[in-house]
Amino acid sequence: MSYRSNADLGGSQEHGAIIQEPEGELFHAPWEPRVLALTLAMTATGLWNLDMNRAARETLVNYRELSYYEIWLAALEKLLTDCGVLQESATPPPRVLRAELVAAMLARGTPFERAPARAARFALGDRVRMRADQPAHHTRLPGYARGKIGAVTRVHGVHVFADTNASGQGECPQWLYTIAFDEHELWGDDSAQRSTISVDAWEPYLEPA
Repeated sequence: MSYRSNADLGGSQEHGAIIQEPEGELFHAPWEPRVLALTLAMTATGLWNLDMNRAARETLVNYRELSYYEIWLAALEKLLTDCGVLQESATPPPRVLRAELVAAMLARGTPFERAPARAARFALGDRVRMRADQPAHHTRLPGYARGKIGAVTRVHGVHVFADTNASGQGECPQWLYTIAFDEHELWGDDSAQRSTISVDAWEPYLEPA
């Protein structure tokens, strides 16, 4: 099974111009809001979590060939197949999202902050290097930042670690930081801009620089 994120497009140049859509145009076909509703309803059953959902989308082999909601639909089909819920012998899901509960669920959201079990390894101003390796699982660490050096500009507290949560290994809460990079560190001396790029990164992504 491939865990490579086909959605990891940042910093690459071969994908053509970005076509901006009109503000507020949420859907382009009648089936798209239905896919959104089905995805929300099935995620609420507890058969998988948000990080599993995201990983299913981002690891689709044909990710770059699909529209936004085609990606959502393909990922939903994959998750339903993998968890066996489509089989006649499947057991009922742990929960069911009923219509009268939808508004409250959306308003509540999904909190991901957790109580710390240990002190943070890094502090504001620390220089850190992003891990350079490709882990053997889905990861939220963008490819363009791997191996690069930046500085901690914010400590967000402890949050669910998406890498383990996406693979069913548990929440494994980790400290989360904002790391700021000089653009030349990421893109090289050919960059014509003068910008700082910030990346939110969990502690396992980082090592002292």
